[in-house]
Amino acid sequence: MIHKFLPHTSEDIQQMLERVGIKNLNELYAEVPESIRFKGDYDLPDTMSELEIRKFFEKLGQKNNKLTCFAGGGVYDHYAPSVINHLLSRSEFLTSYTPYQAEISQGTLHYIFEFQSMMAELTGMDIANASMYEGTTATAEAMMVAFDNAKKADTVLYSETLCKDIIGVLKTYAHFHGIKLEAIKAVDGVTSHADLEARMQEGGVAGVIVQQPNRYGIIEDFTGFADTCHDKKALFIINSVTADLALLKTPKEWNADIAVGDIQSLGLPMGFGGPYAGYMCSTEKLMRKLPGRIVGKTVDSRGQRVFALTLQAREQHIRRQKATSNICSNQSLMALYATIYMSIMGKEGLKEAAQISYDAAHYLCEQLLNSKRVKLVYDKPFFNEFLVHVEDRDKFFNKAIQQGILPGIKVDDDKLLIAVTEKRTKEEIDTLVGLL
Repeated sequence: MIHKFLPHTSEDIQQMLERVGIKNLNELYAEVPESIRFKGDYDLPDTMSELEIRKFFEKLGQKNNKLTCFAGGGVYDHYAPSVINHLLSRSEFLTSYTPYQAEISQGTLHYIFEFQSMMAELTGMDIANASMYEGTTATAEAMMVAFDNAKKADTVLYSETLCKDIIGVLKTYAHFHGIKLEAIKAVDGVTSHADLEARMQEGGVAGVIVQQPNRYGIIEDFTGFADTCHDKKALFIINSVTADLALLKTPKEWNADIAVGDIQSLGLPMGFGGPYAGYMCSTEKLMRKLPGRIVGKTVDSRGQRVFALTLQAREQHIRRQKATSNICSNQSLMALYATIYMSIMGKEGLKEAAQISYDAAHYLCEQLLNSKRVKLVYDKPFFNEFLVHVEDRDKFFNKAIQQGILPGIKVDDDKLLIAVTEKRTKEEIDTLVGLL
């Protein structure tokens, strides 16, 4: 079937089919079962006016069951000041595609520069980049930096307390780049320093990846971890929830070489899973190995302040087989969102939001434990997320859903991972506890 909106002629299609060794388009889908193939004409609706389209999608949207969110697991329901959406669409920030031509991309380059500056300050690291897709691939890119930085080592270690989605992406990247990926054991919900030391003694380790707070919401103590890594010439990499860095020790204070994570917690809407963006910051020593973009500040021929891309390997774009990273697309709309958020909130605002989240989570945890029907899985310091055993977990979960509350994320058969942000009120928390 020839589609009128596709440019290929019948002759073009036949040449391509012959090149790949098949006779017709149907053979492309030979592995797709007949039972799930669509056969027939597309049921395309009639044309609508703008008003009709708005009403149509409003009606669809009303089918969504909007829940009060106590779920986290890497994505958190934070408040975003309403002014962000208005500033986000200002024309001086909008340039088409990616900002290679500095002459016509000063708005984009400027806010990327500010984003980098703020992320470097938030993490305490020397330098930051932009254009990481999201936190999981940013972590995988950091693994690639560690692998490329090592002369002979071919193994990267990761803590078992990393979120499962991060581990999954690490395994995918490692598989296709010839990296050996091994887990560091977790003991009582935290990374085992003893197991790390034992594995480092075996040699061949290029980097070590940990998470703060970890997948259980626990605030880990990484004292001595960096020394253990650096003694064997391995890089120490920390994945952090960005907003939590307003109160927690920074990756720099843990003497990390690379700091990565997702910026979703900086006010980005949960948005059914995206779009988000990641961040990567490093020591000055590693700045020439960072993927993505780095924007620098300089002056033009008239002495005016201007911005330009700098320290970027061309292989990332045009010699892909020789590149250590192929990240090219620009995630800077989300970086702009986070930059405006941080600008509006300010240092004290970020701290206050993080403190409210911390206090509310501990209040909820205390109330749940007082019910005698809930127990902490790990009695460890946590930030705004914690893992609990719940009696009749599924019954409680379903009851909460019926009351318009998403009470957390199901873990195993009887556990619940619960998160609280500054948006959750005391009334909402007490209502959730009351369902027990």
